Amino acid sequence: MLPYATIEEAEAAVGRGLTLAETLWFRYSASKSDYFLYCHNVLFLFLVFNLVPIPLAFAELTRSLGLDQYKIQPKVRLSLAEMRKCYKDVNRVFFLVVGPLQLVSYPSIKIIGIRTGLPLPSRWEILSQLVVYFLVEDYTNYWIHRFLHSKWGYEKIHSVHHEFTAPVGYTAPYAHWAEVLILGIPSFLGPALAPGHMVTFWLWIALRQIEAIETHSGYDLPWSPTKYIPFYGGAEYHDYHHYVGGQSQSNFASVFTYCDFIYGTDKVSTPFVIERHERRHWHWAKQRKIRLP
Repeated sequence: MLPYATIEEAEAAVGRGLTLAETLWFRYSASKSDYFLYCHNVLFLFLVFNLVPIPLAFAELTRSLGLDQYKIQPKVRLSLAEMRKCYKDVNRVFFLVVGPLQLVSYPSIKIIGIRTGLPLPSRWEILSQLVVYFLVEDYTNYWIHRFLHSKWGYEKIHSVHHEFTAPVGYTAPYAHWAEVLILGIPSFLGPALAPGHMVTFWLWIALRQIEAIETHSGYDLPWSPTKYIPFYGGAEYHDYHHYVGGQSQSNFASVFTYCDFIYGTDKVSTPFVIERHERRHWHWAKQRKIRLP
């Protein structure tokens, strides 16, 4: 809850006029408790989990939208029943684990110093903190992921996530409840090291889940803006990890590939890549009515 009764009081405290964004923030958050604002995470995560994967799930089930040529493993298609089971299991874990965890973790947010007041952070502050959050989460997640591919970690926990050898968007959060809890730690470390505003924290939680869904989409879309991010792994990179399955000891990257490169675990199968290039060439020729040998 903001300690100002009016915009004039807020402007006096800040020492300048409020920006449009700050005025909107004041009008929305002035009378709301910090706990209520923090609990928006539950709503944002629910919307991301349920809405973001819909277009590619539709393409997977109907083979429409002209995306077949970008399907990384075209020989594997999930049925409606499999998709429904995945969706139900993800939401069951969300309501039983993710949501309650968000609701009870508010004291930790207060301890590390996530603020809700004015002024709002600048674009540069938000961007720099998000970069830190992604790097910290990525490095920590890499080692946890490698542990989960040990014999005990895989058999007891991580095998659930690998039930889908050709992932789709809804399989990103599909995992054992213990894995969901464990992987929540890397997501929290960045904000703990570089605490910022609640708006930045909301954006971080949403972007991290959207990235995970994109990585598990099963489609290597050439127009994705992530193609321009240095060292970004993406769907094709992570798809191979699922393709190999339980025996995989490579491509552990959560977001970026630098840890796999440094520690020698960036082993992409050449036949896997060649098959994709051949398939793309076939689609290109078909569209232009060119006869292949």
